[in-house]
Amino acid sequence: MKRKRGGAPDPAKLSLNTATTRAQWGLAEAIEGCARHGIRGISPWRDQLAAMGVKKAARAIKAHDLAVTGLCRGGMFPASTAAGRRKAIEDNLRAIDEAHALGARCLVLVVGGLPKGSKDIASAREQVRDGIRAMLPHAKAADMPLAIEPLHPMYAADRACINTMAQALDLCDALDPRKSGALGVVVDVYHVWWDPQLEAQIRRAGRKRLLAYHICDWLVPTTDLLFDRGMMGDGVIDLKLIRSWMEGAGYTGAHEVEIFSANNWWKRDPNGVLSTMKQRHQRYS
Repeated sequence: MKRKRGGAPDPAKLSLNTATTRAQWGLAEAIEGCARHGIRGISPWRDQLAAMGVKKAARAIKAHDLAVTGLCRGGMFPASTAAGRRKAIEDNLRAIDEAHALGARCLVLVVGGLPKGSKDIASAREQVRDGIRAMLPHAKAADMPLAIEPLHPMYAADRACINTMAQALDLCDALDPRKSGALGVVVDVYHVWWDPQLEAQIRRAGRKRLLAYHICDWLVPTTDLLFDRGMMGDGVIDLKLIRSWMEGAGYTGAHEVEIFSANNWWKRDPNGVLSTMKQRHQRYS
């Protein structure tokens, strides 16, 4: 069956997730690099943001006229003690404030896996639900949408016990049934491309809940499950098809390139990485 795919994407939608150049550049260099290469969006990680300072980063981003397409990351809710769970929520409240200070379009939530010593994934998922519920009032007051990012099932134990779009959207339905825009999802192709329900779940999410779109490629073979993501066009993900689903569901936001690549892209000249990003975005995304 022939499936509809769109033409070349709008180059103005390209955004750099700073994970893609984190081995070579700090946040200040990434901001300058985006401006130099005509990339209009950036999505910082909080460790780099802390190193630069929130106020300084916000000034630099504004001075270079960049859009902050997201802040990575909040989440990591499950813990083995009540004190640990409270600490996680406190950190998430700070993350909301940081995202607000940057004018970010959303705060990305990587929800966390099993607490140390636990085998109870159902309980971990309940802790995720309770953690998001606890931070939602502050997020709404700050007008900062929370974007749940389902991660590939290989990360269920240590990084994210929410592993499919359906699970993420079930949480949205439970915690924000009126679809206020305060809670939605990240579609990261690396994590969800394999899901036979992906098209239907993107359609289910719709414009109000599709808050971010992360792109890269799945390499065959993949030599490291965390640090061997591919540049668009180097793997097996049908990016044009998934983009057509996103756009068909009403998504008009950024196409954020997020590549963890310890043995390839993190070893290259970051200016060359950004140049390749721009070319591959147009050709394969």
